Amino acid sequence: LSYRVVVDERPASLRSSSNGALRRILIVGAGVRGVSLAREIRRRASDGLQLVGYLDDDPGKHHLNLQGAPVLGSLSQVREIVTQCSVDEIIIAISTAKGEMLRNIIARCEDLPAKLRITPEFNILDVDDQMRTLRDVSVEDLLGRPAVRVDERAIVAYLEGERVLVTGGGGSIGSELVRQIAAARPAELMVLGHGENSIFEIEQEMLRDHGVRVRGLIADVRDYDRLERLFERHRPTVVFHAAAHKHVPLMEANPEEAITNNVLGTRNLARLASHFGVKRFVMISSDKAVNPTNVMGASKRIAELIIQVEASISRTMFAMVRFGNVLGSRGSVVPTMRRQIEQGGPVTVTDADAVRYFMTIPEASQLVVQAGALGGNGAIYLLDMGNPVRILDLARDMIRLSGLTPDKDIAIHIIGLRPGEKLVEELLTTEEGTTVTRHERIFAAAPSEISVVEVNRGIDRLIDAAEQGNTIELYKLLKNLCPTYTGFMPDTVVVHAGGAPLSHRVARE
Repeated sequence: LSYRVVVDERPASLRSSSNGALRRILIVGAGVRGVSLAREIRRRASDGLQLVGYLDDDPGKHHLNLQGAPVLGSLSQVREIVTQCSVDEIIIAISTAKGEMLRNIIARCEDLPAKLRITPEFNILDVDDQMRTLRDVSVEDLLGRPAVRVDERAIVAYLEGERVLVTGGGGSIGSELVRQIAAARPAELMVLGHGENSIFEIEQEMLRDHGVRVRGLIADVRDYDRLERLFERHRPTVVFHAAAHKHVPLMEANPEEAITNNVLGTRNLARLASHFGVKRFVMISSDKAVNPTNVMGASKRIAELIIQVEASISRTMFAMVRFGNVLGSRGSVVPTMRRQIEQGGPVTVTDADAVRYFMTIPEASQLVVQAGALGGNGAIYLLDMGNPVRILDLARDMIRLSGLTPDKDIAIHIIGLRPGEKLVEELLTTEEGTTVTRHERIFAAAPSEISVVEVNRGIDRLIDAAEQGNTIELYKLLKNLCPTYTGFMPDTVVVHAGGAPLSHRVARE
């Protein structure tokens, strides 16, 4: 009590610094979190912090005085209070502030000169310096997705002491998989990729930040002979296959690359996994594999068929994980929009009605690792993607998060759907149903009926057509293997001249 009287309750004039500008702070939320933060601000008056008051939508708190500052009104009054009280900074201190609530707060603070920040998700009551934990509001906050809870014992049970290989380990998802897997204490962690720079970066990061030494392997998944030598030398026991071409418009313009990388590469790895007795093989798929309207999506659907075929004849436990877009992945919509905003606009949106499912990179990676623990003989696992997000709303939110006003400071241009794009992505075909699994955020899709002989024969011909540059045959075979494909179908033969195709020694049934 004496400490509170002497330190907390002495007049602000005695505690404030004699020089330096004041930061006048308004707290949104007059609950436990807001009051705790207010106490920290009062203690740091000598740093130039001054608490103006609180905003709270609970009428019962209006006109109360908490930590020497009044509850000035509700959130709807934020504009007038910021102006009247010359507020420099607005801090959101509501533990449940997610999704729609945050969008509402951001929209109400639009055009205001005050900086907007938020308290972290963890309990700031246990932190000595609460002001240091404050951060800017992010796009991830606006999704309002619950934190992922994983069964750590199940994950450790199948990864601890194993030799784990991650293909595409330098990419957005692949590199996060490496970080997540390292925590399970594998005997060896190998990262395979075609680009040396990205593999070097994840190698250095893991050693520098986590004290974990990973083995970098530079190889093209289309080169069977090179992969075979790596499997022979390093003998991986668990494989996560994240290597893939994923950019829809680029693959529309380069369909041969989509087939050779996503189809041939997957088959090479799956067959080698069976041959060398890999225990578990998990492939990263995509929601674009469902009723595909583009070559990339169709190639991923055929990759799923390859895994189903291999699972039916192998002792290796094969599984696939299908999910939608991840925030912040290379070349995805969020980094593109952020760059456009930094350059002063315009922000481009394909269609005003386009919607997508989004996850964060760590969330998707955690659930992929968890799905690996579920096993399954050719199972397709679907991740709970939550509610779809309208891309136009996402663009407006990102502009507001940058402290700017949509259509005033930054223009938004509707440019039309790009080749192969859908208005709405899907996670299931009409034939697929889902069943629950042991994890509340992971569902299993019913496997489709396939003919091993016909699928293998069709894939052989598809790969040959891609390597020969015979695009009309490629598209015809693509449609035969994936009847739900509704994308571009050429009416003329296009054959590219060039050298011999990349070697892909594979067994022919």
